[in-house]
Amino acid sequence: MLIAAILRTKGSEVVRVAPDDTVALMLTRLARHNIGAVVVADGDRLHGIVSERDVVRGLEREGADLLAAPVSSIMTVDVVTCAPRDTVEDIGETMTRGRFRHVPVVEDGRLTGIVSIGDIVKSRVRGLEYDRAQLEAYIQGG
Repeated sequence: MLIAAILRTKGSEVVRVAPDDTVALMLTRLARHNIGAVVVADGDRLHGIVSERDVVRGLEREGADLLAAPVSSIMTVDVVTCAPRDTVEDIGETMTRGRFRHVPVVEDGRLTGIVSIGDIVKSRVRGLEYDRAQLEAYIQGG
């Protein structure tokens, strides 16, 4: 299965913040959208990604002053991305090895979506359920 199939199901909306937006604003977006990471971008140009973990680490270093800091001060700039034509299996393996839970989807230099580890797991489970149903049908005489 391809990443494009996940985006067709979940949609291509990406919650974004600008590099100079405050950490407090970014946290509001995380809470409002019930998500664990937000893409840092100007339009479709990806600058980085910020997760809840980045905030926790920043708070440990800087305390409450972090809330007024720009997200660019805590964002990950070396962002691993994927393309719609990448396989769910490959991206799931990349996420597991890299120990991160969100991967922006980029096509032709444009940000076109984001997938989470939850999206990957749901997709894999659906695939396994389909395979099981096919095997059961075969065993029952199909």
